[in-house]
Amino acid sequence: MGIEDYQTYRGLPPLAGLCDMKDAAKPGLSVEESVRRLKRFHYAFKRLHEIFVARLTSEPVYELKTAFAHHAYLCAEHVSALRERVGEMREPPLGLEDVPDENLEILFDEILAAPTTELLLRGVYDVAVRHLLAGLRRHVSVTNPLAEAPTVRVCRFAQIELSDMLEFGARAVDALAGAPGVEVTEWVGFLEECLAAAGDLDGADEPRRGKQLARRFSETPYTYDPVPKRDERFADPYNMGVNAEAFLYDPSMPPDAKVLMLLYKRLREVDVPEMMASILHETKGKPWEYTRAMTRQLWDEARHAMMGEVGFAAMGIDWPKLVPVNFNWSLALNTQLSPRERHAVLYFIEQGLMPKTGKRYEWEVATAAQSELAKTFQDYDWAGEVLHSRIGREWYVQEEFQGKQKEATAYGDACWNKVFVDWASFRDKGLTQHRNWWPDLYREACRLKGMTPDERVAAFQETYEKTRADLKEVTGSA
Repeated sequence: MGIEDYQTYRGLPPLAGLCDMKDAAKPGLSVEESVRRLKRFHYAFKRLHEIFVARLTSEPVYELKTAFAHHAYLCAEHVSALRERVGEMREPPLGLEDVPDENLEILFDEILAAPTTELLLRGVYDVAVRHLLAGLRRHVSVTNPLAEAPTVRVCRFAQIELSDMLEFGARAVDALAGAPGVEVTEWVGFLEECLAAAGDLDGADEPRRGKQLARRFSETPYTYDPVPKRDERFADPYNMGVNAEAFLYDPSMPPDAKVLMLLYKRLREVDVPEMMASILHETKGKPWEYTRAMTRQLWDEARHAMMGEVGFAAMGIDWPKLVPVNFNWSLALNTQLSPRERHAVLYFIEQGLMPKTGKRYEWEVATAAQSELAKTFQDYDWAGEVLHSRIGREWYVQEEFQGKQKEATAYGDACWNKVFVDWASFRDKGLTQHRNWWPDLYREACRLKGMTPDERVAAFQETYEKTRADLKEVTGSA
């Protein structure tokens, strides 16, 4: 009887549903060869994570900025899964910090240093993500699905999310790049040469030996740009003309109007990933679990910003026209503080979001306004900030201050007091007039709802100029 004739009990699926008997009878990859390839996948995900984080702050297009946050998070999760799997396969010491092939190092260095958004997108998605996905598929197809079932599972989950990333990248390239020019074609060809010289990303092919590959954009090492960039929809990014917190915490203001300020505060949170990216990129020597946790928070903050975007869109409000979203917080922290000090400020602000005037209060406002969408968003925003507070305790208080909460909080307060947001200078330099945009937003929301504006509410005009406390509140969006 051949294996194809093998019968299970009453025809039940064999082998716990993993595969059929014939596939399970193929030898597949050895542990050594599997680990060798998994280390390459690990390296690729780790470098992609580095690129998404490094380029997030200076990428002006909002949709790309938020996508980079998402894709950095996905890469971080797959790095962790691969690290765990390699550690299960007879491999101490694991060697996961080693560069598996110098040609792969050139490949990712080139993508990191790409001088334009178009080149960056093509390098990341058209080349790196596409080849990484192909390598994972090949791994699943050639290994033994029974003997290496845990690895197959890791690879299958990675394939799902890489496929989503690849689809996003293709649409982004179509929208922003168009037909590639000579420079683009030549550089993408060079990236493919790097992969050929490495035996493809997974190392399964015979390496193409030949002339030494000469770096192009990465001949000069990449330099991180800490200054946030925004696209043309963010027409007044220095505007501090509306003190959202003063309105939100004023008990005389109606809840339905406060929801507009909640949506503004959520959308303004795009400055948090802009700042957290700088912490992640410039902080060296931390364990991978630190990177994973901080990247999760970075992604959460990007989602919070998109909640504000969705809230305005659901109301029919043209937010780029009506709501100037500033970047003064990420700009100030990225250019005035060290990475450690930035983390201290982040933690200090997180602690301020937990009391009665914090996240629970914002959820109560949305509930009182009977806005089911805002209530949902604030519910998950509140849950996210509880997680972020825990991340701060584990990776800031415990690691930096040996668990001494008071010292950690005092240091964060001191660092926060070092930050200077130059309200008057922004106006004097002609960067903004600190326009009071609130009446236009409020009146438009009332029009869309068929309501008569309350002139007392429309008359709100408090800015962030008058006190240091107010200047600190403008950044309380984390």
